[in-house]
Amino acid sequence: MKRVAIFTCKKIRDISCVACLKCFKASEQKDGEFARHEGEVRIVAMTNCGDCPGLVMPRAQLLSEQADYLERDIDAVHIGTCMVKAVQTAGCPIDLDGIKKKLETKFKEVIIGTHNY
Repeated sequence: MKRVAIFTCKKIRDISCVACLKCFKASEQKDGEFARHEGEVRIVAMTNCGDCPGLVMPRAQLLSEQADYLERDIDAVHIGTCMVKAVQTAGCPIDLDGIKKKLETKFKEVIIGTHNY
């Protein structure tokens, strides 16, 4: 089983999708970027980017600390489709490739995107 954490966009998360229903559906059905994982996918954590201009790395540190404290392994991190849409359509200044590289220093696997809905 692949245990996944997702970073979402604080600004448009509940505008483009309410309650992350699309991410949950895609993870269960292994649609979109979840298809790359072998076996079952379980979302074990979700957090937002920290709001504009983005405080992803402090959030990542807190996520990592809490996961360790609660003994919750995270096998992969997805940068949510809502964050990708924020960059593409809402002028979000976050450099997705740069954030991916920084997150890779803390987590085993980092994937840009979640679903195609």
